[in-house]
Amino acid sequence: MASPYPSGQRKILIFDTTLRDGEQSPGASLTMNEKLMIARQLARLNVDVIEAGFPIASEGEFNAVRQIAQQVKGPIICGLARATKGDIDAAWNAIKHSEKPRIHTFIATSQIHLEKKLRKSKEEIIAITEEAVAYAKSLSKDVEFSPEDAARTDLTYMCDVVRAAIKAGATTVNIPDTVGYAEPEEFGSRIRKIFELVPEAKHIVISCHCHNDLGLAVANSLAAIQNGATQVECTVNGIGERAGNASMEEIVMNLRTRKDYFRNFSTGINTKEIYKASRMVADFTGIAVQRNKAIVGANAFAHEAGIHQHGVLSDKSTYEIMTPEEVGWMGEGIVMGKHSGKHATEAILKEMGYGFSAEQVDLVTTRIKTLADKQKQVMRDDIIAIANDIAGALAEEQNIIQLEEVRVSTGNKVQPTAHVTLIMRGQLKTGEGRGVGPVDAVSKAISAIIGPSISLKEYNLKAITGGTNALANVSITVEDDKGNVFSSEAVDEDVIMASAKALVKGINRAISTSIQRQAGL
Repeated sequence: MASPYPSGQRKILIFDTTLRDGEQSPGASLTMNEKLMIARQLARLNVDVIEAGFPIASEGEFNAVRQIAQQVKGPIICGLARATKGDIDAAWNAIKHSEKPRIHTFIATSQIHLEKKLRKSKEEIIAITEEAVAYAKSLSKDVEFSPEDAARTDLTYMCDVVRAAIKAGATTVNIPDTVGYAEPEEFGSRIRKIFELVPEAKHIVISCHCHNDLGLAVANSLAAIQNGATQVECTVNGIGERAGNASMEEIVMNLRTRKDYFRNFSTGINTKEIYKASRMVADFTGIAVQRNKAIVGANAFAHEAGIHQHGVLSDKSTYEIMTPEEVGWMGEGIVMGKHSGKHATEAILKEMGYGFSAEQVDLVTTRIKTLADKQKQVMRDDIIAIANDIAGALAEEQNIIQLEEVRVSTGNKVQPTAHVTLIMRGQLKTGEGRGVGPVDAVSKAISAIIGPSISLKEYNLKAITGGTNALANVSITVEDDKGNVFSSEAVDEDVIMASAKALVKGINRAISTSIQRQAGL
């Protein structure tokens, strides 16, 4: 079906919601400085809009959005708000310092939400929409509106709400598939019908926001583009609530790789920054990228079958429809060693997009030299892991607990025992633990110090570049006694130390969050 727009190139705006919807993934809490680093990387990616957060949610969230608005240049900086004056005021006060601020307000419109959640009539929802959009417009010239659960909303009524939002001043109207219910043909048709039933929609931006509950978020987003949507809301690595959001890198590379099919569409994304963004988000959130993930997974450009290897050696295009370099994957070549100095480290970090201070460059250099002494060859992915680990460590705003010492005794005929010393508010505290393995013993030793209120729920270990001397990357999930989960990640040359560091990071996040909640922040 033809697009409602005339022929010719159309730019598809990339609205990145990694820092808002993506952070709503269970356990994916980020510190303020981690959010700033991701936002700066998104700016290097050249996304059009960064949805920096939900400012009314907490004081910490408000401050993070405000810092991003003040410090990150280039993209529009957007704050989310429910369709209430208090939410809209909070969003505006957080993002008004941006060169290009946007308020994004929303209210649910599906029958099930009207009956079960809002308990309001259709007429009341339209009135609230008009009032909220008009108020947001009085503060910001750029206003986005979303009818939540639009994919399950009666089409005629959804169009009535869209019409009301446009009349009240919305410059972008987003159509969310909030629960990932739609099928591509169905969702594309819904977008097309908006232009048929609401002619004024042709004068604003129509956006889509698709969730992946049925595995169709990217397919639905592409169907929306084909039917007139000119903004796509997505996240790095497709992270988000439940099964996640539409994957930014998959949408962008579909439009870039299949120009024969999407011949009239383009984005402004600097695709060479995709891999760095993917690694940074994975490292900071503790949500690892699955090996067979499209575009950014470890296997995306790997070929094991003999017939495939023969073809790739003859001509890469036989089995590769895009090059690794297009998405910024530079391979795992040796780039540093124990004789490399600070200037070489600084040059490599700059090449990879890290804006580190002199202090941080010194820390990375020291870690590289230590690793080079042990494994001789330091690979590019090792450096990315070290850089992200140091950035995350320096980003922790409230390290209530610090790891001082870890000692482990283990063997095939003794029960593993660990002695751990922590610094808690300036005081040394030591605990002992016995477990089924050394990591379990370390976990129990830490629990002996802090108590049973925070427990280890998930543990994952991977070698960064393979081999017995590879840098160990540990990602963990801890749970507090209220059922809240927190993820963290750490790297070290030693598996036990990486595990202990990750545990302490996760516990710090849990304790910091608890303190903020008790203070009503």
